[in-house]
Amino acid sequence: MNISYNWLRDLIEIDLPPTELGEKLTAAGLAVEGIEPVGDDFIFDVDLTSNRSDCLSHRGMAREIGALTNARLKGIETEIPRKAPEDKDLVTILDPDLCHRFTARIIRNVKIAPSPEWLKKRLEAIGERAINNVADITNYVMHELGQPMHSFDLSQLAGGRIIVRRAVAGEKIKTLDEIERKLDPTMLAICDSEKPVAVGGVMGGFDSGITENTTDVLLEVAYFERTSIRQTSRNLNLTTEASYRFERGVDIENLIRASDRATDLICRLAGGEPGEFVDVYPNKIDPIEIQVGDLTYATKRLTGLEVENAGIERILSALGIDKIGETKGGASYTAPTWRHDLAIEEDLVEEVARIVGYEKLETLIPPAIGAGEYQPNELRKQQLRNTLADSGFFETLSYSFIDTKYDELFDFIPNFLPENLNRKFVTIKDPIIEGSTRMRASLLPGLLEAVRVNFNHQRRDLKLFEFGKVFSASEKEGGLPRERELFSIVMTGNEMAAEKATPDRPFDFFDAKGAVETLPRALHTKNFEFAPKEFKHLRKGQSAEISFGGKPVGSIGRLNEALTTQFKFKQPVFVAEVDLRTILEKSEETFLYKPLPVFPGIVRDVSLLLKRSDNFRDLVAEIKNMNFELLTNVQFADIYEGKGVPEDSRSLTLRFEYRSAERTLLEEEVENVHSQILGLLENKFDLKQKL
Repeated sequence: MNISYNWLRDLIEIDLPPTELGEKLTAAGLAVEGIEPVGDDFIFDVDLTSNRSDCLSHRGMAREIGALTNARLKGIETEIPRKAPEDKDLVTILDPDLCHRFTARIIRNVKIAPSPEWLKKRLEAIGERAINNVADITNYVMHELGQPMHSFDLSQLAGGRIIVRRAVAGEKIKTLDEIERKLDPTMLAICDSEKPVAVGGVMGGFDSGITENTTDVLLEVAYFERTSIRQTSRNLNLTTEASYRFERGVDIENLIRASDRATDLICRLAGGEPGEFVDVYPNKIDPIEIQVGDLTYATKRLTGLEVENAGIERILSALGIDKIGETKGGASYTAPTWRHDLAIEEDLVEEVARIVGYEKLETLIPPAIGAGEYQPNELRKQQLRNTLADSGFFETLSYSFIDTKYDELFDFIPNFLPENLNRKFVTIKDPIIEGSTRMRASLLPGLLEAVRVNFNHQRRDLKLFEFGKVFSASEKEGGLPRERELFSIVMTGNEMAAEKATPDRPFDFFDAKGAVETLPRALHTKNFEFAPKEFKHLRKGQSAEISFGGKPVGSIGRLNEALTTQFKFKQPVFVAEVDLRTILEKSEETFLYKPLPVFPGIVRDVSLLLKRSDNFRDLVAEIKNMNFELLTNVQFADIYEGKGVPEDSRSLTLRFEYRSAERTLLEEEVENVHSQILGLLENKFDLKQKL
């Protein structure tokens, strides 16, 4: 963003040269990337983080300079008469969830002409193209006060009124860039009595724009829902100065001030006369109240800085953070409506620290407030990490916030997300990373992004895992988000046999299954159970539900073709995700040991024709339920599908082991037990023994 040094001097008493001022702003977290002389002015190129939307204006930057230098802000208040409209329906908001506040002012007898030289010069210095006096004034006020606004030709508004509503599917509008755009119901449309005349918060319509023939202007100054503007801008592939600010959040209490300022300039520079004014504000938004303890102590504890209470109060007051009262053991403050990123005590401490100067922070050992100890289950989680590392896995750490594009791509841990699909995800009001507005409900998006990065660096044989928290909306409106700790893995490529001259073997479903099964084994708890089940992010026929103690706790399988294509993976990728908390809460089981067998065992292999609808797990469970004392083990040996086997069946080879701890078994008694088992299986599963 470009900021004019001369413009700042109109708003605050500055006695610092541009270079020194740039250094002070950078040290306070408002990075000045460069300073370029333009005529008799200096233009600051400021790189702001997405949470500092309050500084997307000269007024906002002047406020910061005032806090840094203790300089006095100059007022720019104007008094414009506010005449009530004769038409009570001049502005109607049908969707207040997308438009929280809308002001409209009619300015009559305007003369459209080129802007005066000083206005052109000021806009061109910061990279804005001059258009005409009315359009230039709205741009000027946006850069001065941070509030986007739009001017309509009142004569081109059918019915002479504004209706704010969601767009109708298939509705179209020709925007100011003369491109026809198709709208959908997720987008907010500013309409007259017949049609859309602007895309709310993004761009105005061509047909209702200001022309040289305009005489009466309707000036819109509004506050729109940030996430809606961001989604609309992305869907239309249209980013403007207005949408850039609305996406990050503007000051809802700044609307009338901005409207008055723009109206005053239009009247002085374009000969306008202020007319009717309406302010539609359906649901008032109250400032955030922040409860704090002793800020002097908190600042010392968190930053090591010793700042007197008077200094703290001066800094907070200069930033617009007002103290509203004393509380037991602390105080209460209100966050200014232009700061959407302040909510807790630590936020205020951070404001104090950056104004005092990050360079004054020293390296200190934090004070101890209790005996050192591991968090619950931390040792058990470390045991899992070590087990996976020993198996060749690498641990990853990914961000807890992700893009909304993942919302409907994954099936999440059973019973974690609420059934109400409109409320199941947690949305971030002030995302740190552009577009990452969701708190993750799964670890898989982060892991798959890690796979993509590795692929881009020519690493194609990967075994990755991650432990981390995921989040879902509260089951109660307004409640705190729910958290759950998960474990996820991803495997792709080949299993490389170290120092062996053998071909690499591609990973398959059972490699992932074996990796997941190391968890309960490492913790000495019951084993997982696996059952075929379809999941939207997994390939049909290569996916399963993971259960623990009869309760579904996760999923496993091969990534489906849609996701593989989206991530541009050109090889199979196997993933699994498990509710870690359920496992960690399970106490270790007692393991009983017995002597090695003294007497030899007898092994029998048998091939059975089994229907495809039956599976090996059910077969083994049934055999164990028979409870034959001499049968000590049964395991999978081989499977065959193809010639000689019906299409609805498969040939499964099982290996039975018979043994007695007291004597050597006779062939006859083994044959007797073996025959009984096969007979019971044939009756239960309708299978046949292959000879």
